[in-house]
Parts: sequence; structure tokens; C-alpha cells
Amino acid sequence: MSKRETYESRTEQLLSPITEQYGVEIYDVEYVKEGSDWYLRAYIDKPEGVNIVDCENVSRALSDVLDAEDFIPDAYILEVSSPGLGRTLKKDRHLEKSLGEAVEIKTYKPIDGRKEFAGILIAYDADTVTIEEPETVGNGNGDGESETGIKRILNRKEAALIRLALDF
Repeated sequence: MSKRETYESRTEQLLSPITEQYGVEIYDVEYVKEGSDWYLRAYIDKPEGVNIVDCENVSRALSDVLDAEDFIPDAYILEVSSPGLGRTLKKDRHLEKSLGEAVEIKTYKPIDGRKEFAGILIAYDADTVTIEEPETVGNGNGDGESETGIKRILNRKEAALIRLALDF
């Protein structure tokens, strides 16, 4: 396990009783370097969405526990927030909750001449994600057009980003 994975896993263990206490759930934990700074980010969620008070309560409690445990030798910035509307779907539990939802997938390299795909998430496994992309069919003049779906199976290792689609 890498240093990053170790820190994320340990933080998630420490965060679990805190999130239970405040009635929220852990969405994700990440330890990343941006520029010269390290960030330890905890994303929390609940069915009706989290608010600033949820984030503040969890942040204060987590900060105290992290200070007591002191297992990360590097200086870092702690952030606790919601995963947001266009949340990234990294883990199986994220994909499971998002089945039937509209997603966007960006790939590292072009596939069939494209690096961006959008559709309804219909399946996933350890190696792949399957979406149903809309395809408009009709008579060419705009009358009687309808959408049908094309199944597209993408390798998860080729996906740079999988996230919920924002529809405004």
C-alpha cells in the first residue's frame, strides 16, 4: 500500500465514528499534493445533502483526532466538504449508488476518435463501466425523431474521470 493509500485508509477509519455521530456518511477521502501543498480531503454526504454546519462539525472533530493520532508527518491542509453535484465516481460504492443516473466519462486516450462520453450508467464491474449513450434517429427533417440507446462498454483503467452529469 502506498503512503497515500495508507493515509487515506487510516483517515477513513478515524472518520467513521465521527460521521456516525453527526448523521453523515463518508463519500471519499483523498490525500493529494497540489503545487507545494498537501491536502487531506474528506468528502461527506447524506441523502438530503450536507450543509456548512455538517462540514464544520466533522472538520473540528476530525482535526482533533488527527492531531491526537499524528500519523501523517507532512504538513497538510484539512478540508471537509460535500462531493458536490458533479461528484466523481471513483469507487464501486459510488457507481452502485449512481446506476440509472446520467454520467460523463473522460478517457486518457481517444476511443473511436473521442475522449468524452455521456450516457446512463447501466452496469459496472471491476474492469468496466457500461453506459447507454443516446442516439437520435428519425427521418432527417426533424419530424418524428426519437432517442434510442447504444450500449458502450469502457475499460475503467482507460477512464481518467467518471462523474455524475450536470443537467441544467
